[in-house]
Amino acid sequence: MKPSFFQEICDKVVTLDKSIRFVGIADADGKLVAVAERKGLKAIMTPEERAQYAITAATRQFTRLRWEFLLGKIGYASSYYAKLIRATIPIADENSRLYYVMLLSFDVSAGDMVHGIITKKILPLVGKNTAKFLKD
Repeated sequence: MKPSFFQEICDKVVTLDKSIRFVGIADADGKLVAVAERKGLKAIMTPEERAQYAITAATRQFTRLRWEFLLGKIGYASSYYAKLIRATIPIADENSRLYYVMLLSFDVSAGDMVHGIITKKILPLVGKNTAKFLKD
């Protein structure tokens, strides 16, 4: 059941806004379990580079989650590059145990709109499905 659930979430997220280029879900070890790309997209990274990125993104999430007790729950983290904007959303339990990381990339032209896209469209979908993500 889970593999199709992950793919369904990725397929849904990539359609939430025309500026979303890519969405992937990686497990806590950084292994990609599902991906979706905007139709007609010319990818910047190869599948191998994406796999490497997923591993480093999962590792960074562990570091960020470590500070939640002091800073509060993390919603997402983002980086602005010349060619795209990347964001990661940790999917963790109430004890900050990381289960999955959602990886996103947006057109650089989305600029300041990315925050709204994430907080108003993507995070509510993730929140609504958190119990399914955390189910073993």
